[in-house]
Amino acid sequence: MRVAPTTIRAVISDVDGTLLTADKTLSGRAQAAVAELRARGIGFTIISSRPPRGLSMLLAPLQLTTPFAACNGGIIAAPDLSVIAEHDIPSGIAGRAIAEMERDHIESWVFAGEHWLVKEDRGPLVELERRTVQFAPTLVDDFTPYLATAVKIVGVSTDHRHLACCEAKLNIAFAGAATVARSQAYYLDITHPLANKGTALGVLAELMGVPASEIAVLGDGRNDLPMFAAAGLSIAMGNAGDEVKAKADLVTAANDEEGFAQAVEQLLLPRLNPRLHGPRP
Repeated sequence: MRVAPTTIRAVISDVDGTLLTADKTLSGRAQAAVAELRARGIGFTIISSRPPRGLSMLLAPLQLTTPFAACNGGIIAAPDLSVIAEHDIPSGIAGRAIAEMERDHIESWVFAGEHWLVKEDRGPLVELERRTVQFAPTLVDDFTPYLATAVKIVGVSTDHRHLACCEAKLNIAFAGAATVARSQAYYLDITHPLANKGTALGVLAELMGVPASEIAVLGDGRNDLPMFAAAGLSIAMGNAGDEVKAKADLVTAANDEEGFAQAVEQLLLPRLNPRLHGPRP
């Protein structure tokens, strides 16, 4: 078991399943917890599988002034949504990933530039994503013209076991050539090899001027595991799977039970050194 850091100078949180409730709401208590971190001089930012545009509705309530990571680290963006860094998927890998999933009868989505591209704009998961990111997909007949600028490809299925099998197969097929991980039980994300939350944590740490060893992270999904390994302190949500909880230093309550706020209030704030951060005004 690793030793938890005695100093926490920044917090980075996953969004869906962690910072937000299951109905994609930022609770008042979670918002207040972020404000409390800021009042104590602790940096805060977010890292998500969503595209930057799909996070824009959270930036003002969180009063985010630092860069954040989108598309699992495929894009590092400023609070005005301008792109600081971007890792596009090699087009050959993107085409192969889509072909493999089509053979497995798994629907594919492509995120390129500001666009969310689909071949079928109906269905429960399209509607869920539309509500989540708060913009509509672009319907296309062929993904090929967009693959050169694709930052994320998502395999979509309500058959969670089938998608998990596809994840395992693509991890073998694209070992070292792409990052393959489910961000939700029903979403399988394929991104550039450097587009993972562990690498993104290192970039955000540098931009924030804080060593990764002094950053606490919160998450609930398998795609959060790389940042768990890279951070000084990792906290899994109560709604996370057993595999994720086993890799975390600490576990908080579920996201629908104010788990994020509880983690800040009960697990993080008591760890702050008052000599470094001062008492709350």
